[in-house]
Amino acid sequence: MQHDEMSGGSSDSAESTAFWIEWFQSLKGNEFYCEVDEDYVLDRFNLTGLNTEVSHYSLAYDLITDQNDDDMDDQTRAEVETSARHLYGLIHARFIITARGLSKMLEKLRNADFGRCPRVNCDNQAVLPLGLADVPHTKCVSLWCPRCEDVYTPVSRRHSAIDGAHFGTTFPHLFMMAYPNMMPTKTAKRYVPRIFGFRIHEASKEERQQDALREATPGAPRSLSQEPPQ
Repeated sequence: MQHDEMSGGSSDSAESTAFWIEWFQSLKGNEFYCEVDEDYVLDRFNLTGLNTEVSHYSLAYDLITDQNDDDMDDQTRAEVETSARHLYGLIHARFIITARGLSKMLEKLRNADFGRCPRVNCDNQAVLPLGLADVPHTKCVSLWCPRCEDVYTPVSRRHSAIDGAHFGTTFPHLFMMAYPNMMPTKTAKRYVPRIFGFRIHEASKEERQQDALREATPGAPRSLSQEPPQ
């Protein structure tokens, strides 16, 4: 009988946790996040050290697991809500580098949920979210293209406001190691500048580079074309 009561309590907790997570996932701008498994959230071992990084940690955790006390004033509730979202983001950063998390992000990549590379020669390559820093509140999330291996700012303002620490610096590169078949073939295509259909001669590029170098070097002699009229 006692075992049944304990099982029932665990089930209720899992259901309530899923409810908050589903609500968070449904918010506009949170499409980059995958749904963290309830079992992962409920295992306190996975949250080791996060109590020092999130204000109102206990209240925020209780809110995520729907165990919070409703007896809070409006200001405290607003602060706890902000902390809960940040806590979930930090949990998310840890979850997506697990086998289960990587598999969920794989489905999102296949659906191009993170968008596509804006570079024309990448042929609409699907991108992955990347944090340029692991320290929270340092950098917003960026998008990494596995074809050109460059990073870009998300198109939507809602996405560009996401903390990069909620994805971390490791995720996209570990993802490609876990799923090497998802690494696209590198493209050799490069944009070739032309004037009236003719390619610009390499000598003119070198001259421009030399002129730029002279401008950046105080006291350096200038080219004849830059000499002022007498």
